[in-house]
Amino acid sequence: MKTSRSWLMVALIISFCACSVNTKVTNSWRKANATANCYKNIFITAMSSNIPVKQAVETGLEQHLEQKGLAVEKSMDVFPPNFSTQTGQKREYVVSKIQATGADGILTIALLKQETESRFVPGGGYWNPGLRFSYYNRFWNYYSNWNPYLSAPGYYDNRQIYYLETNLYDARTEELIWAAQSETYDPANINDFLKGYIKSIYQQMVKDGLITPQAGT
Repeated sequence: MKTSRSWLMVALIISFCACSVNTKVTNSWRKANATANCYKNIFITAMSSNIPVKQAVETGLEQHLEQKGLAVEKSMDVFPPNFSTQTGQKREYVVSKIQATGADGILTIALLKQETESRFVPGGGYWNPGLRFSYYNRFWNYYSNWNPYLSAPGYYDNRQIYYLETNLYDARTEELIWAAQSETYDPANINDFLKGYIKSIYQQMVKDGLITPQAGT
């Protein structure tokens, strides 16, 4: 699956307002009969040219996976911060460096696409056909109640949508074991993004039968 080297640029602007992030998995695939039971040491690489974002995402995933009892190696600890295959490094070098960490699984995270969605938010007022208020019974009562609200100007609201892809590979064979595509709406900061992203990806892995859920998860 195609991946991109730039991703989650919104996470550069790290604000600290508390806000829940809407992340949902839109599509996933699992190799037939594959499970994650044999993967105990995961190599994580967030494919990004932005060092603070890469560090934050890999560290956040490391902390979560270690809480699940897995050993984790981060690409930031193995390759130089500005490392790229564009520098001429070949498959043998990259794979051998990863395998030398003892990793048996490779988890990649990449941004496929980023969009700005513009939504028109109308003026005040709402319609509920199931309700009948007293002011419906007379024209003036109805008109004078609704007109101020419905005459209020609307406005356009922009929100960012990030389309992410998460892949799990076997570190020995390099074979794709599991993949998922997800959408994240308007993350306020990197910490809020990670909470929603990790929860959604973990739940999808359980749903796909890749991992067995632990008690309380």
